[in-house]
Amino acid sequence: MKALRNFIDKIKPNFEKGGKFEKLHSTFDAFETFLFVPNKTTFKGSHIRDSIDMKRTMSMVLISLMPALLFGMWNVGYQHHLSIGEHKSVLENFIFGFIKVLPIIAVTYIVGLGIEFIFAQIRGHEVNEGFLVSGMLIPMVMPVDVPLWMVAVATAFAVIFGKEVFGGTGMNVFNPALLARAFIFFAYPSKITGDFVWVAGLSEGKGIVDGFSGATPLGHWGQNIVDKTPFWDMFWGFIPGSIGETSTFAILIGAFILIYTGVGSWRIIISTIAGGIVMSLIFNAFAVNDYMRVSPITHLVMGGFMFGAVFMATDPVSSAQTNTGKWIYGFLVGLFAIMIRVFNPAYPEGMMMAILLMNAFAPLIDFYVIEANIKRRMKRMKNVKA
Repeated sequence: MKALRNFIDKIKPNFEKGGKFEKLHSTFDAFETFLFVPNKTTFKGSHIRDSIDMKRTMSMVLISLMPALLFGMWNVGYQHHLSIGEHKSVLENFIFGFIKVLPIIAVTYIVGLGIEFIFAQIRGHEVNEGFLVSGMLIPMVMPVDVPLWMVAVATAFAVIFGKEVFGGTGMNVFNPALLARAFIFFAYPSKITGDFVWVAGLSEGKGIVDGFSGATPLGHWGQNIVDKTPFWDMFWGFIPGSIGETSTFAILIGAFILIYTGVGSWRIIISTIAGGIVMSLIFNAFAVNDYMRVSPITHLVMGGFMFGAVFMATDPVSSAQTNTGKWIYGFLVGLFAIMIRVFNPAYPEGMMMAILLMNAFAPLIDFYVIEANIKRRMKRMKNVKA
């Protein structure tokens, strides 16, 4: 590392003001600060001082995503070989999934970071770190057989219209990763819905064993078909689905990392789960059809509910900022997710729509929370003076 540090210090003057490559300062700074902790210090005004910067925060989120991603790669191979009636080792399943998933990740980062670098150069700003996480989240919420060019178009849409038009990282209203998924969902619905998109090679129909449909448990319920997938298969993740969303266990490991390090909001995670449970219990109370009889705990492990609660709803930019607002925001996300899932079969994965909806209302929630706090303080002061 010392040799690398010396090399960077040697070429650094070329990228500073007056250097041969000063116009590429933003690009150079992005690589330098990614490799080493910035040596900048505050020198005036009031600042919040902390031992961790944004790049380290994003790195921690990436670490928390690894259990779900690695399991997802294995599951891609497992589901594919299951569909053709073959039994492979854990390593063979993982290698197959790794080969299928890696190109999606590569396309996402190449397109997304390319756009981030271009905007940083145009504005003369530092390269934003936010896409380090978004670039991993986008592949994890996609089906494994999604065409790479669609991933590229969706990523470009999410970065340009979801972030840059608002001013970049920290200014976006909606979660960029969910915008990418929503773009494909509405622009190319056949590539992200149905029974043939969740298992690699299933859409080709070659060598598929009899009785294997590729349908997800959530997809069955959305078609009013009673799903009999064992609960523990859904919990561990031995089911078809988006690359990183199937294993609740792996997602909970990530949740522990986020909460333990203080990077993710435990208030939003808990309140989202609570909202989902409450809505499920309300449906259980009426139970006019089989879908409304599904237990709350089953709803939590189906589809992308837990993935959304842990990694999407907790986005520090597009979620509520106040502590009280986080409780309200998370509860409504969980409530609406189950409501949309059960009431509208056209949107079987209600988590995406629920989070995007609450992203739009998060500033309003914070506004009324702050206003209520101001009124309480004013009332307290009046009582003290009296």
